[in-house]
Amino acid sequence: MPRAFTPKVITANHLLEGDVIYMTDAGEWTRCLADAALLTDEADADLRLIEAQQQRDVTVGAYLADAIAGPDGRPSPTHFREEFRRTGPSNYFHGKQAEA
Repeated sequence: MPRAFTPKVITANHLLEGDVIYMTDAGEWTRCLADAALLTDEADADLRLIEAQQQRDVTVGAYLADAIAGPDGRPSPTHFREEFRRTGPSNYFHGKQAEA
């Protein structure tokens, strides 16, 4: 029996900078998970993923990641891997940690 579709976001790494990026409702890329499009329709998610994977001049390794709507309705990760990717490298204080 197939599993029910759960909400997703499209995520990838930026080709030149390596940062984690997320696709927005407008089809643009953002480094902030809270600004990502929360996809609740499986067919729409599949089509948007194909679109993301074709942007080889911008992205590397685009995929659908499980997410839920947080208290404010914005996407929030459901798996520790995505939480780790969202917060950035943990080897020293730089990048996303320094900006927060």
